[in-house]
Amino acid sequence: MSPLITSVMSDPAAEPTVEATAAAVPAPAADTEETTCCIVGGGPAGMMLALLLSRKGVPVILIEAHGDFDRDFRGDTVHPSTMEIMDQLGLADRLLALPHGKISVLTLNAGGETMPLAHLSRLHSRFPYITLLPQVEFLNFLAAELQKYPQFRLIMGAHACDLVRSSGAVQGVRYRTHDGIHEIRATLTVGADGRFSEIRRIIGEEVKGAAPPMDVLWFRLSRRTTDAVEAAQFRTGPGAMLILLDRREYWQLGYIIPKGGFAHLREEGIAELRRRLGTLAPEFVERLDELHDWKEMAVLSVESGRVRKWYRPGLLLIGDAAHVMSPVFGVGINYAIQDAVVSANILASSLKSGQIQISLLDRVQSSREWPVVVMQALQGVVQRRVIRAALASGKPFTIPPLVRLLLRIPFVQKFAARMIGYGLTRVRVK
Repeated sequence: MSPLITSVMSDPAAEPTVEATAAAVPAPAADTEETTCCIVGGGPAGMMLALLLSRKGVPVILIEAHGDFDRDFRGDTVHPSTMEIMDQLGLADRLLALPHGKISVLTLNAGGETMPLAHLSRLHSRFPYITLLPQVEFLNFLAAELQKYPQFRLIMGAHACDLVRSSGAVQGVRYRTHDGIHEIRATLTVGADGRFSEIRRIIGEEVKGAAPPMDVLWFRLSRRTTDAVEAAQFRTGPGAMLILLDRREYWQLGYIIPKGGFAHLREEGIAELRRRLGTLAPEFVERLDELHDWKEMAVLSVESGRVRKWYRPGLLLIGDAAHVMSPVFGVGINYAIQDAVVSANILASSLKSGQIQISLLDRVQSSREWPVVVMQALQGVVQRRVIRAALASGKPFTIPPLVRLLLRIPFVQKFAARMIGYGLTRVRVK
């Protein structure tokens, strides 16, 4: 095992700063480590920030609660924005050497009518498509790249349980492993630990936002070489919606249900679920008997919102820890990575000097908050106007005439492709 990866399962003077010194910190314990940046959470945001800072010579320790990166049904859609960032880092071609799929057109099927939602192929990019790549492969790829940097260390199986504080500032994190409590002291601590962020809970921040009207039941069906289904589709039926994603080796399906409706679905039984799925995806009827246990499925409780303040002196929240994204448009991974890029662009120089000014943390939030607000507003429109309408009616859902008209306007198609591919702003590595 690499020595950089540890598995514990085996006028600036007037601004608040956190100095890279132990002067104001309690005496270190025997198992205390020191670094410049401690990142909590090994998801896309945390791993990308670690890579960007390490490339700039900033010492980084990243702790991840799990023993590996393998989770079922995590977001696996890598959009053009992320691929262009990987290309800037000279890593895109190597990433695309991994088995992956591509989506060039997103479509909506309703009432027997199929309409394109966005032609990503029309983007002016070297990567005019969504790359379907298992997130575990993407994170393992970043972890392997990080092993090149001696100033980086990854600790797996480490559960953040408290923050180290002194003089009103966060100066590190305490984490728990199978052999006890450990401590890392750092100039900057970054909470990148996802939608159920422990760091966010510790500082008392809450995600505020509207509750989306749906949850998603994810599962898999086998794939056949004769399948002639488009790589990505949204289908609607009487009171139901279905997402289909071609994962090359299997089909990943997302059955969209009303918020909190999983308990009722279980009461009806798997046979009823198979019947409903058969009406939405008749070409898969013969394979639906592969669904025989609820344990083979995963329920995503859809949330959307953001915290009021992403930072404290010595602490920054990014990714889902700062803003929980709806799965609409599949932008969550890509917004988290954009957070990491903007954070590294703004903070790296200051971190190398051994201090971090709170005004810089405010700049990170100011730079990223507006793109998040706009995207969450667009997701909200789709959730209210399309998804809620489709789920609420017992009749077949049809595409509203206004939506049908708008989707035929070239400007609207271009705008949709750009927002899905990049978001409000096109983020680049400095």
